[in-house]
Amino acid sequence: MGFRPVWSHLQLTIIYRIIDIKCLLSYMKTSILSTFDSLPYFTVEGVKQLFSNDSTASGTIQTALYRWMKSGHVIQLKKGVYMTRRYYELHHADADFSMAVSAILIPQSYVSLEFILLRNAVLTEVTYPISAITLKNTRMIENSLGTFTYHHIKDDFYRGFSISDYYGILFAQASVAKALFDYLYLRPWTGSMRSSTYNLTEELRLNLEDFSSADQNEFAEYVESSQVLKMEQVLKNLRRNVWRL
Repeated sequence: MGFRPVWSHLQLTIIYRIIDIKCLLSYMKTSILSTFDSLPYFTVEGVKQLFSNDSTASGTIQTALYRWMKSGHVIQLKKGVYMTRRYYELHHADADFSMAVSAILIPQSYVSLEFILLRNAVLTEVTYPISAITLKNTRMIENSLGTFTYHHIKDDFYRGFSISDYYGILFAQASVAKALFDYLYLRPWTGSMRSSTYNLTEELRLNLEDFSSADQNEFAEYVESSQVLKMEQVLKNLRRNVWRL
């Protein structure tokens, strides 16, 4: 008679779980991942909804996602939020891609500060993280796509942006005038900067000569409505040294 192993309940449970995960990995590769290739992001709950069998354990799905992240098929944007490698390869060069990802990470934020100033050639010398404004706490999120910074601003200053759609993701971006306001408002303003000989644009290497009259007026409107003394001094400095108004 041949030897027949006797499996314990625990051993059988482990074996069945391994089989379950392997089947799920195969199914994800052929079906689920291709389903999400056309979406900017997906979640664990989104994966679960694709299974007709509601008994599929969340732990099993998490394990499968972890293995796909290690193999490079899935990118984790933040905890519980993912993007397929295929979607990234197809869209990462899109002009709005980074801004849409920023909105996915922190909804109800708007891209501003260095990111917008760089895109409008106001800043030119350094590559900056994707920078945004939020009413929530200041924070930084890092993932394999890059570094995303979010700076808190008071409710009264949460304006000056437009909203666009990117594959179903609504994202907001500041006007160049509002991005300049945010950038200078959040910077420290030391005593030496109040000197009549201090040139703000030279010190910060800002290219503002080509700021249109409309952009200058928009910036002035934000300053005047803010009633912040520092920003009034900033505006006077800009008018004295670059805009000549």
